[in-house]
Amino acid sequence: MFGRRVLLAGAALAPLGSRLAKAQAQPIRLAVLGDFSGPYRHLSGPTAVACVQQAVEDSGIRQKGITVEVLQADHQQKADVGLATAREWFDRGGVDVVLEVNNSSIALALNALVREKDKIHLNTGAATSELTAKACSPNTIQWTYDTYMLARSSGVATVQAGADTFFIIAADMAFGHQMERDVTKFVEAGGGKVVGALRHPFPSTTDFSSMLVQAQRSRAKVVAFANAGADFINCVKQAHEFGLMARGQKLLGTIAFINDVKSLGLETTKGLLLTESFYWDLNDRTRAFTKRVLPKTPDNYPNQTHAGNYSAVIHYLKAVAEVGAARAKASGRDVIEVMRRMPTDDDAFGAGSIRVDGRHLHDVHLFEAKAPAESTHPWDLLKLVRSTPAAEAFRPLSEGGCSLA
Repeated sequence: MFGRRVLLAGAALAPLGSRLAKAQAQPIRLAVLGDFSGPYRHLSGPTAVACVQQAVEDSGIRQKGITVEVLQADHQQKADVGLATAREWFDRGGVDVVLEVNNSSIALALNALVREKDKIHLNTGAATSELTAKACSPNTIQWTYDTYMLARSSGVATVQAGADTFFIIAADMAFGHQMERDVTKFVEAGGGKVVGALRHPFPSTTDFSSMLVQAQRSRAKVVAFANAGADFINCVKQAHEFGLMARGQKLLGTIAFINDVKSLGLETTKGLLLTESFYWDLNDRTRAFTKRVLPKTPDNYPNQTHAGNYSAVIHYLKAVAEVGAARAKASGRDVIEVMRRMPTDDDAFGAGSIRVDGRHLHDVHLFEAKAPAESTHPWDLLKLVRSTPAAEAFRPLSEGGCSLA
């Protein structure tokens, strides 16, 4: 999963006082814990690593005399594997920051570990909003999205457009459960109704036909998918084959990505709604970032989680440059305190900030997949429907129940 050299490079953790001296000669180590072989590989994996590497290059940190190494491992969508990998990284690998973790169960388990070890979890991939609620931690920042934001952006906008009845198909996992609850809450608050909901086993389901038949029979105006990666792709593909959109039902990806749209094609996805924190063609800055990173990942344009890794690492390394490598390796909590004080700003996400509960705040965008005739480029896939400013996009601090607030 990661090089034996990395495991042997770091000494066991020592008390804080002695760690400061040891840290002077040790590199900052960033570790991407993602899906490199499973259903979310194209959403995580190698492109996430490429974006982290790009952030290190763009930060200029090495010109300040600070060495940075980027590691990677496959969590295999298993909480025990992910947690054991992270523990090994912290105890013997000299790792300072774990990124990505596009699995809510693994992220929640890691959340406790980084607090115990005084390391950092920059969560750019898991969607559970519990990370900034009762499970909030001074050692964790949730960067890209969460179930509250995704449900609010997609659910509220769709109800306001007149599509007021929903049928939800969700993955039977922590993320799917929470997304189902959040979408239901926002739909009902807006005057809509969820007329049915089904959960499918994760990650072993490939045939969604029986669920889609029930969604079709419900006559819901919107069929919302609370799943991702290969599961989402199969759902949309099979929904197209069953003619759901042809019969007037709208498809909504509560957590969908440009890579999914590319894989499915615009003929299948035209009209699909999806919420994104980043789109490569959103503005001049996003286009410039994409141009720089594409040589590292030419077959897969960066999506919002990939870009979230870039954005989070850029800001983290700014804080490291301020406090110095020794202090950064000695205490992750100290670095996060500095990160919270500084406003964020980068080419992927633009301007933003970090709240005391660990929630990164930035603008959020609702997109619609283009019709084939509207596309002028192989990755020209989405058109902007509306943007939600950072102050409105995320759950209010007072509603989360974070003990740090």
